[in-house]
Amino acid sequence: MGKISLGGTGIVAERNGFGALPIQRVEMEEAVRILRKAYEGGMTFFDSSRAYSDSEAKLGRAFEGVRKNVVIATKTFAKRPEDFRKDLESSLEALRTDYIDIYQFHWPSVCYKPGDGSLMYECMLEAKRQGKIRHIGLTSHLLGLARECVESGLYETLQFPLSYLSSDRDLELVAACRGAGMLFIAMKALSGGLITDSSAAYAFMAQFEGVVPIWGIQRESELDEWLAHMRDEPRLTEARRAGIERDRAQLSGEFCRGCGYCQPCPSGIVIQNCARMSLLIRRSPSAGWLTPQSQAMMRKIEDCVECGECASRCPYGLDAPALLKKNYADYRRILSGEVSVG
Repeated sequence: MGKISLGGTGIVAERNGFGALPIQRVEMEEAVRILRKAYEGGMTFFDSSRAYSDSEAKLGRAFEGVRKNVVIATKTFAKRPEDFRKDLESSLEALRTDYIDIYQFHWPSVCYKPGDGSLMYECMLEAKRQGKIRHIGLTSHLLGLARECVESGLYETLQFPLSYLSSDRDLELVAACRGAGMLFIAMKALSGGLITDSSAAYAFMAQFEGVVPIWGIQRESELDEWLAHMRDEPRLTEARRAGIERDRAQLSGEFCRGCGYCQPCPSGIVIQNCARMSLLIRRSPSAGWLTPQSQAMMRKIEDCVECGECASRCPYGLDAPALLKKNYADYRRILSGEVSVG
């Protein structure tokens, strides 16, 4: 295991973080047990959000009594000062703490700055003066907005997707953060489940200084996998490099990353699963995607009215309705036996 300095924040933490979005789907007692096991296994960086239902409350329960030993990052979707202050107080209460180490604007549409009329950055400064937050961050899926955040000199952390499927421009953003003394919090390090070799993903991320990957964890078995990597760190061997290149070749071009920002769909389609079903069903045990429930989920694509709302919200500029049609057609061929997925 290795601790790193988190950019210019002065915080030191284990360089592998716990992404606490998935634990909102776990019962409270089980979630608390998993979180405590993560802490006892050496993880000290935990990332949540006001938007992740009861995720913050689970962190609050898990770390009561050891709060000073962990780094907690959380987020607000607020776009108005009154909502910002309400979210902040709700997060502090749920987390059972009087301060948040890193408070982040959660996927804002603009890079908030002092004097821009929104008063949102001023809210961050006010909260920092009050001691309620210690460092100011921002999360984004948009490369241009992320670059503006780095260049502004106003933010101490940036959370952005990073994996071995990332483009050269994404990797340049990592270098820009390092040059600006910012912590880079890497989300989607498994590309929404499309990367299935955790050892290769771990070895790839370990190359970068000033980067903390937050591994989304829901099950104890997933946690055990990451803790094992932390104890015996995988190296970027030639075999792993070859596997990475195979995945890059297979996943090049336009594909859904599963971020979910296209939602909600007015027709009730689970776009972040349906629009990448062809990849999911080939890169994970196919039986789980052929159940009656999954078939019903895919049939909802027939209700698509092509309103374009999903495409307008996609941070990667994908034609989501076209991807849905393509994946549904492939799925039906698989169900009929015309195509075999093993």
